Amino acid sequence: MGQDSDKASKTTNGKLDKTNNVNQAQPPARPPSAPSPVTKPAPTTTSAVTKKEAEPPALEKGIIDTLVKEFGNKINAVYARPLRIKIVVEPKDISAVAIFLRDSMGFDHAESVAGTDYPKDNQIEVIYHLGSYGTRELEGHIMALTTRTSRDEARLPSLINVFRSVEYHERETYEMLGVYFEGHPRNERFLLPEDWADIPPLRREFRIKGR
Repeated sequence: MGQDSDKASKTTNGKLDKTNNVNQAQPPARPPSAPSPVTKPAPTTTSAVTKKEAEPPALEKGIIDTLVKEFGNKINAVYARPLRIKIVVEPKDISAVAIFLRDSMGFDHAESVAGTDYPKDNQIEVIYHLGSYGTRELEGHIMALTTRTSRDEARLPSLINVFRSVEYHERETYEMLGVYFEGHPRNERFLLPEDWADIPPLRREFRIKGR
């Protein structure tokens, strides 16, 4: 009996030793599809990135600072992002600001002119997208020079004497939104039929007949 007991004890101890060896081995590798135990960054890191991204780039900030120094509260900066700046001015100030942007800031041409109708505000916004051919630092930059006029009597100073390239863009804005550009030599249609008798087609209340 003693020998059998010792033999059984040895066998049992042998199994325990083998089990212990397995437990001490490295765990199997995580399957490729298993999710990582950490899936979200710390909140402090996210906040820091968001705050950093909200800061305007140095070049764009410098342009805004120069304009504010020159024109004070006549300049309202809407945003300053990489390669993109938008400012709003009153109609009476737009010519002076445009000349300063051309002569002192390097924005030497208008790439396009666009308009947006805001019936709830009873206003139409006109945006001049200005670029630069001659200043390397401004390559790819767009300055959105913006002003607003009343929908009831939509009139703005023309910038044709500052940027000759606005000639057809202002004419299109006149035709499609009904904004008359004072000083422009040709406030006349060139897209719509001459006998067009409806409201300007880009105003919000315009509806295609039969729809």
